[in-house]
Amino acid sequence: MKSTKPYLIRAIHEWCADQGYTSYLAVKVDATTRVPREFVKDGEIVLNIAAEATHQLHMGNEEITFQARFGGRPFPVVVPIERVAAIYASENGEGMAFEVTAKSAADGEAATQEIGEVAGDMPAPKPERVATRPVLTLIK
Repeated sequence: MKSTKPYLIRAIHEWCADQGYTSYLAVKVDATTRVPREFVKDGEIVLNIAAEATHQLHMGNEEITFQARFGGRPFPVVVPIERVAAIYASENGEGMAFEVTAKSAADGEAATQEIGEVAGDMPAPKPERVATRPVLTLIK
């Protein structure tokens, strides 16, 4: 059975656009995620995926791809759906959070992994650190 996650991400993104809100995507970065590494903090990056901030945005069932400017330079972004931690409106924090998983090379099934195990070049986040992102609520 297909995951509902990509469908929910697209729905929240569309809801944000309809409300005039800015869609933000919180991503747990690993080796399968293509983002500018200088903007990654503690193994995470928050991306503005509103129409005004992206070019050629494609939200598929396996990955989200688009072009965006970081520090004035264009960059092709690729985010596997399983690495999306949340999507929310920046204006009010309403959105949805998700479990972050990674594909296991051994058996092809989704398995939860620590960021440091996959990324190699980035330290794993400290367990005692609490992420500072908006409180997310389910859309009614």
